[in-house]
This record gives sequence, structure tokens and C-alpha cells, in this order.
Amino acid sequence: MNPEESMLREESHWINGESNEPLNVPGDPIIGFIEGDGVGPDIWSASRLVFDEAVKIVSRCMRRIHWREIPAGEKSFRNSGEHLPAGSLDLIRAARVVIKGPLTTPVGKGIRSINVTLRKELDLYACIRPVKYIPGTPVPVLKPELVDMVLFRENTEDVYAGIEWPSGSEGAAKVIEFLRESMQTRVDPSSGIGIKPMSPYATKRLMRAAMRFAMTNGRRRVTIVHKGNIMKFTEGAFRDWAYELVHEEFSDVFLSENDFESLHHGNIPEGKILVNDRIADAMFQQILLRPAEYDVLAMPNLNGDYLSDALAAQVGGLGMAPGANVGDRCAIFEATHGSAPKYAGQDKVNPCSMLLSGCMMFKHLGWNDVADIIEEGISEAIEAKTVTYDLARLMENAQEVSCSGFAHRVISHMRNTSSEKLAP
Repeated sequence: MNPEESMLREESHWINGESNEPLNVPGDPIIGFIEGDGVGPDIWSASRLVFDEAVKIVSRCMRRIHWREIPAGEKSFRNSGEHLPAGSLDLIRAARVVIKGPLTTPVGKGIRSINVTLRKELDLYACIRPVKYIPGTPVPVLKPELVDMVLFRENTEDVYAGIEWPSGSEGAAKVIEFLRESMQTRVDPSSGIGIKPMSPYATKRLMRAAMRFAMTNGRRRVTIVHKGNIMKFTEGAFRDWAYELVHEEFSDVFLSENDFESLHHGNIPEGKILVNDRIADAMFQQILLRPAEYDVLAMPNLNGDYLSDALAAQVGGLGMAPGANVGDRCAIFEATHGSAPKYAGQDKVNPCSMLLSGCMMFKHLGWNDVADIIEEGISEAIEAKTVTYDLARLMENAQEVSCSGFAHRVISHMRNTSSEKLAP
């Protein structure tokens, strides 16, 4: 029996649930994993040790995970000649919850991004990136503890839709001719052409996800980030459609910025959520100068790409940044950094991005106790200054440990935490 048949037969281990409803998670669910390329196998093997031990500790061996590998990336290409076999998409749909390492995407040539393909084929419309400082992590800013934001980045439209034609191509020539003849718009004939679509449907479902997250998690502010002062009919429309959705579906909890200042004197009443908006370039300054004033951010694709990395830099870099791509049917949790092939197989890199993405995954499953103990273990390992090379070189008197060594330190702290809680 091949892995696909085996997985599809084990119905009692499936994670079920209707769209936008709480998942029905058995005590021993199937969860898919994609090792990833480059350093992916290193950070995955280290993270899996932590995940399994955390589940074992908090459930007292009553829960476990059936991990199933899903072929994708360079390993899949070596084995099958395909970077993303069609069967892998079926496996993800069956499992519903997947965690993955980084996948390599060539720049300027070669295969189209597997990450983008996964988002489009599985309709993973929300890229969710929580950014919060872990005490003890070396950072370039003075008050990183003020950063506690969750970014919702629209995942299917904008320039990332992949609608483009290279310079000199027949497709580019046709679009340029159409723009000149039908739209009276001059474009240099040698240009490469890209299309930036944005729709009310995609915008509103992203904003709906951001608002629901804010309500469920006690967040008080949702900020729409856009460049609508220049791109009025795409990014400006994104802003307008987002506000429309709030008025249509969340009017009972919505608080405008004008009312926030004039009626409530800068205080958000209990049960209300402030919804405001900021121009994207100004927002880059805001996250540095006034991070405590922002909470949940909702934005188009490209803005979210830049802003999530800039925020990650404030709390220690991409090695400390978790992320997920979530749709109504499936969710893929992932390390947010690149594949770093020069470090592949060296058991060297920081696994925290994947570990923290795993914490997001466990919260998605409703296993908050598992996420909490992992987060505590990571925090204690960092505060003890037993860290991987990227953090050790920025700390005084740090003990540098390997990728797997860091995982074992986290496990040790988790066990100690559990023993302390169980002690009479």
C-alpha cells in the first residue's frame, strides 16, 4: 500500500470540520509534513523531537501525532522528477493541517514558486504572521517588548498572482499594443508586463479573517495597510472594501478612528475593536516608532511580504518568525526563512521559526497546552543563553549549540516545567 492509499484509508485519524468551524481533532491525528530544501531536514528533525515530546508531556502519553511525509521540493524531484506531484495536493487536502520547511525558488528563471503554487491551488488566502518578542533575544531596537502584532497578508492576488510576460515576448507585445490602441496608454515596447489584480471578494474574506481573529483573541485594533494614495483602484479599493466588510458584518464591535479620538478620548471601550488604516510607507515608520499602538494588521500581498520581514527583524530576525498559510479547508504552517543551502546538513541553523510555527499549528488544532509548553521551553533556553550560532554571536557569554542541541535544551526545559507543575 502506498502512502497516499494508507493515509486515505485511516479515516479515524483524519482532522474534520466544516469551513470556518472548529476542527474535530482526534487524540491521534494525521498531520502532514514537508521537510523542505536546504536546511529544511535539519530544522524539521529537531522540531519534530520537540513537538512529540510536548504532546507526550502535556497529555501524559494520552495523545500522539501520526506524521505523514508529503513529497515536495528538491527531494521529491530527485525521487519522482516532479517538484510538486499532484498526489501531494490530494494528501494536503486529506490531512487539512500540514507543517513544512523552506522550499527553494529560483530567482528569475526555473520553476515557479512551489509556495505560491500551494497557496493558489489550495486557496490558502491568508498568510498569518504573528510577531512577538521573546525576552533575551538579541535585537537591533531599544524596546522590542512593545512589538506584539499579527499580520494578515492577502495571499492570492496583487503582483504575486503570477500574471506576467517577459520583455520581448509575444504576450508582452499583445498587452502593450492593447494598452496603446484601446486604452490610450503608452508603455515602452521593451517592457516586461505584470498585472496587479485585486477583488472585493478576496479583500473582504481576508479582512473577515483578521476581524474574527481579533475578536477571538482579545485584540483591540485592526489596521488596514495600503498604498491607496497612489494605486487608487487596487490598493485604494482594498482599503475601501475592507471598511465595507467591517460595516456589513462587524458594525456592532467596530469603532472608527474619529470616534476613538472624539468620543472616547483615545480609549477603546470594552467589547469594541478600533479599525483604522495607514499608508504602507508610513507604516514602516510606525512599527519602529510607535509599535505599541498596533495590534492586528491586514494588507495586500506585497505590502505584507515587506512588512512582515521588517517586523521580524525587530524581534530577532526570520529565524524567530513563525507563519502560516490558511484557507477555509487547509492550513500549512511553515518556517518563514529561506532554505539556506550552504548550511544544509550541518545541524547548525536556528529551528525557532519552525518551532514557533508548530505552536501556531497546535493552537489551530485547539491544543493550546502543547503550544504553551513549547513557547516556555524556547523562552527559557534563550534566557539561559544556550542558543544557535545566529543568536550566540550577538550575545555576551552565550553557549553556542547545534540545531538539534537547541531542540534538546527546549525539551529539557519543558520537562523541568512539567515536573515543577506536578510537584506537591
